[in-house]
Amino acid sequence: MTGRAGAVTWALLLGAAGASAQVRETQRLAACRQVLEDVANMPEGIPRDLLNKAECVAVVPGVKKAALGIGGRFGKGAVTCRKDGGRGPWGPPSMIEVGGASLGLQIGGQSADYVFLIMNQKGIDHLLRSRFTLGADASVAAGPKGRSAEAATDLQMHAEILTYSRTRGLFAGVSLEGAVVKQDRSANMQVYGEAVDARDLLLKPDRRVPPAAREFVDLLRELSPRGQGSW
Repeated sequence: MTGRAGAVTWALLLGAAGASAQVRETQRLAACRQVLEDVANMPEGIPRDLLNKAECVAVVPGVKKAALGIGGRFGKGAVTCRKDGGRGPWGPPSMIEVGGASLGLQIGGQSADYVFLIMNQKGIDHLLRSRFTLGADASVAAGPKGRSAEAATDLQMHAEILTYSRTRGLFAGVSLEGAVVKQDRSANMQVYGEAVDARDLLLKPDRRVPPAAREFVDLLRELSPRGQGSW
């Protein structure tokens, strides 16, 4: 193979790899939307008035757990925030990763879908960092279920982030203390076609929602068109 032919082949391979990565991130965002739709249709899902008070929503589908004993968990998802100080429409998402130790008895490999509600500015500040730990850096509590958030406890009312888990069709608030949330810059590159900062995506009003994320963001706009401010 000549040098020219080798260069052409290498360019084609890189192009194919890039296209594959873009498809993968588009599928990730589609999975986020599906999880959110499924949870919204549950009678005992996330209280709608609580969703209206949330400033950001993160969805992490298909988080994998280790098989037995002290293991780990790892998953990839996306987070989107409201514009205009938490009262405006949902904006473009920033891609995230979730990982960390998973303590306790775990029989068999399990997969769970996670939904996070970020309830105030302090919670948003953590999202703008390269990484943070739930329970250590950010206060976290299992989110209340049902049609209304009136039954929320004092602990839940003061948490920066409320977390939910769906496993084998069962949906419940669950505390994820110890889980590490990180920005996924390489995935953002694939979704937006350029290096982008999480702060720009989550806070700046002039950022548009990319085509790959429109269905995910449109669903949130349908479920909760306008925010009511943090609680």
